Amino acid sequence: MSSLASHHPDVAVTAQPVRLRLGDAADVDRYIERLEAFERGELTPTEWKQECRLNGVYDQRQDDFVMIRIKIPGGILTASQLEAVAVAAERWGRGKGHITTRQNIQYHFVPADQADAILRFLADEAGITTREACGNSVRNITCCPRAGVAADEPFDVTPYVEALAQHFVRQTFAYGLPRKFKPSVGGCCGTDCSQAFINDLGFLARVVDGVPGFQVIAGGGLSTLRRSALTVEDFVPAGEVLEAAEAVVRVFNRIGNRGNIAKARLKWAIDKVGPDAFLGEYHAERARIRGDGGRPLTLPAQPVPPRPRAGLPQSPAAIEGFEAWAADSVRPQKQAGFSLVTLRIVLGDLSVAQLRALSRLCRDFGEGEVRLTNDQDLVLRYVPTWKLPLLHAELAAVGLARAGAGTILDVTSCPGASSCAMAVTQSRGLARLLTDALEARPDLVALARELTIKISGCPNSCGQHHVSGIGFQGGMRKLDGKPVPQYLLYVGGGVGLGGARFGRLVTRVPLRRIPEAVARLVQLYDAARTPDEKPDDFFARVGVPEVKAALGGLEDLTAADAAPDDFLDYDEHRASVELVGPKGSPEDHMC
Repeated sequence: MSSLASHHPDVAVTAQPVRLRLGDAADVDRYIERLEAFERGELTPTEWKQECRLNGVYDQRQDDFVMIRIKIPGGILTASQLEAVAVAAERWGRGKGHITTRQNIQYHFVPADQADAILRFLADEAGITTREACGNSVRNITCCPRAGVAADEPFDVTPYVEALAQHFVRQTFAYGLPRKFKPSVGGCCGTDCSQAFINDLGFLARVVDGVPGFQVIAGGGLSTLRRSALTVEDFVPAGEVLEAAEAVVRVFNRIGNRGNIAKARLKWAIDKVGPDAFLGEYHAERARIRGDGGRPLTLPAQPVPPRPRAGLPQSPAAIEGFEAWAADSVRPQKQAGFSLVTLRIVLGDLSVAQLRALSRLCRDFGEGEVRLTNDQDLVLRYVPTWKLPLLHAELAAVGLARAGAGTILDVTSCPGASSCAMAVTQSRGLARLLTDALEARPDLVALARELTIKISGCPNSCGQHHVSGIGFQGGMRKLDGKPVPQYLLYVGGGVGLGGARFGRLVTRVPLRRIPEAVARLVQLYDAARTPDEKPDDFFARVGVPEVKAALGGLEDLTAADAAPDDFLDYDEHRASVELVGPKGSPEDHMC
């Protein structure tokens, strides 16, 4: 028996999962060639910036550093890829990788002159690409992390995510678009778990008369123009998914606004021409594609999942904290004997040691891979249920056994002004401040466990604050000529199978008072909710005046009652830092 198999007395061990290897050394060769052309003066700064973003290299607030975003279709990473991600974090990423709300991983503070080295390493060692992770291209395709294991899913959409990723990468019609283009595939769990309705293109799994297929929706988005995606086709057979997706992208490429980057997303184009005209363009494009012979679909081979064996050994004794952790983190799979485990990742950050531990643990306890979530968490699947206490002990040893996954404690945040040039505030600092404040108040957590809190450092909504029960958007006010960090407070947002609902602006709260504001909002919910009403639904129903009244003047701040800390922002370590505000123009920094 192999050493790996010896750790799996209850599971038939399969080979290391085979997943897409989209990385290509030719991309890095071209990146270097274009860099040399720029240094010779043959490319303008704008052309070079476009080349960088096409390859997942994004300028930071700090001039000598860049952010590198790796593209992870469906948020799926194998054990060997996790090890490569850890090595890259250690060598170039200041010791951590950051999970985004689109199931990517980002490295911040990469020395700009070493960008090509990290791209080369990821492509050669792990088949990981950064190609079209940024820029005006078809971005990463997100997917529900429960795909394939959810009891109520129509079918497993994972292979369709991979097929779409293969179809679009490096295709000339899929980059050089008027603006970025974000796709999503989901439909399990009776929810819009993949957030299709706030994406440019969404596929929701359906079965009609025994035929698997998808509802096709398009034109969703957040930022300064919030739109819930419109239905393009009620049902497209699964075999036509590439044709439908390509048709939407080609129409956007043709009718999108190339003259104003702030109004260039697909939602703006649909608003301009009208839904009927857009649908007409789509159906005409579909006909052209069919006339060209269509786009035959070949689904990539999928790893064989583990199988339980008879005669399970007795479960090891649980250590302290197991029950509280399991209550939020563990869910049964449709495969008998296995569980799905969600890890709450504070600020979406994973250290090198944690990445390496996850590489080992997903082999020893799961299917040999992990899935990232759009809540900046991480999922292990196919964990034998009897092994959960042992897994919990292993996770606790590396700081990954936090209770509260998917609860009010699981605060989501964009990177904010720690690195993003567009951000006004240190949104990660507020996320840390709220997380610490809530962990110190289990009484509040118990009142509204299912409340969602999301934070963005600017209006672009990378932290998805517009679709959260309580959302915060970074800003500032002037007091006696000095800037004060504050956050716009939104309530009642969310995404479901009926579409997206966007939070309503209530007021502006100074940063230092936000923990108290959240406490009062939780108390309002507890006092005024109807029986069985969920927190996010309550805040979608309650009137803005009632919410404002509950805050009791927290938004008011004068020179007479301002404390010195009111003029300082918080970073993720809770240190006080100066409010920096956005650097450059929005056109330069809207990622």
